Amino acid sequence: MHLSRPSSLPTLLSFLILGVALLSANPSAQAEHEGKIQILLLGDSTTEGSIPRRLKPEGPHLEKVLEQLLAAEGDLPPCHVINSSLSGEYIKRLFDSGRYDRDAAKLPGVDYVFIRYGLNDRAKRENFTENFPKDFHELLARLRKDHPNAVLVPMTVIPFANEEVSKEINDLVFQVAKEENLEVFDIYPRYAAELKKGFNMLNYRRYPVEKVPEKYQDLVKPFIMGGRVVVMANELDPILGDLPGWYSDRHPNLAGYNVIADETAKYLANKMRKQKTAQ
Repeated sequence: MHLSRPSSLPTLLSFLILGVALLSANPSAQAEHEGKIQILLLGDSTTEGSIPRRLKPEGPHLEKVLEQLLAAEGDLPPCHVINSSLSGEYIKRLFDSGRYDRDAAKLPGVDYVFIRYGLNDRAKRENFTENFPKDFHELLARLRKDHPNAVLVPMTVIPFANEEVSKEINDLVFQVAKEENLEVFDIYPRYAAELKKGFNMLNYRRYPVEKVPEKYQDLVKPFIMGGRVVVMANELDPILGDLPGWYSDRHPNLAGYNVIADETAKYLANKMRKQKTAQ
């Protein structure tokens, strides 16, 4: 029995050479998708989008839309977006829960990190004006340690709270970024401008079912989720829109996340082109 034939050796060598060539053809290939720019999103519910994901599981959701918009530019490298965000999260909880170490610290080959916190930090972190900047600095230090080649991008919050509260949070983001010599991606103006086209156009409706009048209980049954009436957009507004608090939940719906994706794609495309020109 022959273990090999003379003619098989060149074939084997050819496969080995081809394999080495493929591995070395793109030395900048990073993370879980070879040859793709890796973009990490860190944030709270206004980045995660848990309710739109439950209402429309097939999406596309923020990370996929961002990938598609970047691909549509035509002159950018392929990108992979990792949305590692969590409802109710603030920076201290990101660390204390172990989620940073579990979900973010060990991701290989991250190129960009977009960081959008502040809403829950203000609501849940004691001594917010002192501790939020401190926590933000700590997060940036950890990211620099774990992802030394990544571009870190602090973001402002969207107009979720009133203008005064939003400014308080965003001023601190700008302060931290200045101290860290980082550029802020200011998403607030674009989102605020879109709201002028229709103040409730970018948020879903989430309303306690017990507050819905009895005569409409049958109507809302298909929309009940976790004891609340949950609607992606405006289909029940003509009937229930006059109920007190019907529009009070300001979390983005899919249209809101598309605003964020579109503005992020524009910002990132510009950054990537400048980086390419500088090389």
